[in-house]
Amino acid sequence: MPLRKRIRTTASDRFPAHQSGKSDQLRRMIAAEAARIMVTQAQFNYRIAKQKAAQRLGAGANTALPSNLEVENALRAYQEFYGGEQHFDHLKKMRRIALRVMQSLELFQPRLVGPVLDGTADEHSRVSLHLFNDPPDAVAIHLLDKGRVFYNEQRKIRWHDGGYRQVALLVTDKDDTEVELALFNCLDLRQAPPSPVDGRPQRRAGVAELECLLASA
Repeated sequence: MPLRKRIRTTASDRFPAHQSGKSDQLRRMIAAEAARIMVTQAQFNYRIAKQKAAQRLGAGANTALPSNLEVENALRAYQEFYGGEQHFDHLKKMRRIALRVMQSLELFQPRLVGPVLDGTADEHSRVSLHLFNDPPDAVAIHLLDKGRVFYNEQRKIRWHDGGYRQVALLVTDKDDTEVELALFNCLDLRQAPPSPVDGRPQRRAGVAELECLLASA
């Protein structure tokens, strides 16, 4: 009995090029719409923005959504196109506010994180700082001693071990801009928690690095 010839099936056989192209185009459209939602609706949650975008574009339940990094890239493009010089000026203002707050809290080794550092902050964004002390809640006592008004929040963030951790936040105001202070112990200064955008250790900048960033701008 003659042997049957084995036929290899490639990805392009299973998914025709035109079908793959349509899928890529839909991902880009969802990423762009998610970016628009984040800017215009003050939506900071990537997952929610992507789900809303997919729904608005009529994407099916099995549609592969873009990654957070793809949405962030679309967000940068949106801000560059629509924000222009105004966006850049607002970003510089927020970075200057961050620097003044960090200088006033230098005792707690402050680090700037998030959209103000990454360049995607808009008028709805907060200045996000990580502070380090043992015990962490000494920061609250320091603010009370200085007569600063603040309120408390909690945020669940992904941690190095793949799990999640509740982090205490103190939210205050500086020059009509909200500033959130995330409280960590000193050991946490060694490694930043994973970024919600790409899962890599979150970028953090100290006072000296932020001063250089402002000078170069």
